[in-house]
Amino acid sequence: MLNLPPIEGDCAFFFDFDGTLADIAAHAAAVQLAPDVPALLQALAERCHGALAIVSGRPMAEIDHYLGQVRLPAAGVHGSERRDAQGLVTRLPLPDLGAAEASLRRWLTAHAGARLEVKPGALALHYRGADALEDACLAAMSGARDLIKDMPMALLHGKKVVELKPAAADKGTTVRAFMAEPAFAGRRPWFFGDDVTDEDALATVLDFGGVAVKIGPGNSVAPYRLAGPEALRQWLRVQVGTGLGHGQQVPA
Repeated sequence: MLNLPPIEGDCAFFFDFDGTLADIAAHAAAVQLAPDVPALLQALAERCHGALAIVSGRPMAEIDHYLGQVRLPAAGVHGSERRDAQGLVTRLPLPDLGAAEASLRRWLTAHAGARLEVKPGALALHYRGADALEDACLAAMSGARDLIKDMPMALLHGKKVVELKPAAADKGTTVRAFMAEPAFAGRRPWFFGDDVTDEDALATVLDFGGVAVKIGPGNSVAPYRLAGPEALRQWLRVQVGTGLGHGQQVPA
């Protein structure tokens, strides 16, 4: 993997949230964001004239909660909901998850250690701390997908989680939607992501001639890599002039 290139010309920036901007925690509600990250993102957004967005599997409301008073373009639930640079929010039609959710809640009564997260239009079955349940979670979510009849659904197998979400929602398509906006169009996109759920977006920015950065270990299409979220935070501090001095290295 190569060291990150310098920021040159007109760029656009896209960041995943969990495992990228914030360290992974035992469960989603326990995640903490370093206090300076919202201001760092705001400063970088100002540098690129607003061409910066968060693209996450989390609901958009949770992204906004963590960023506090900083309100950025964002996409939640892998692009099922998206707020553009003008603040306009669009949402994909929501599937009927009732039967699938009920089935999974029955399954949970016999599988201690797994946890169901209900998102707008999506379901996520977490097994962090209960790795032996991985195959059972995959089977349960596959069965739940068969109960959703009103739209095509896709399974995503991420870090200690299996997610069921609309097939039309993926991070690559979401990045393309942002890149069609005036605030982003014609810029060189950068995407930072840590999970297999980010690979579509990483591949998409490469299609645009951009910079794809894998955060942490694991195979990836990204030619660039940072060691983890703290390395990314240090990189952000360097870019906006609040951290390491010029010429110092950020851990790759």
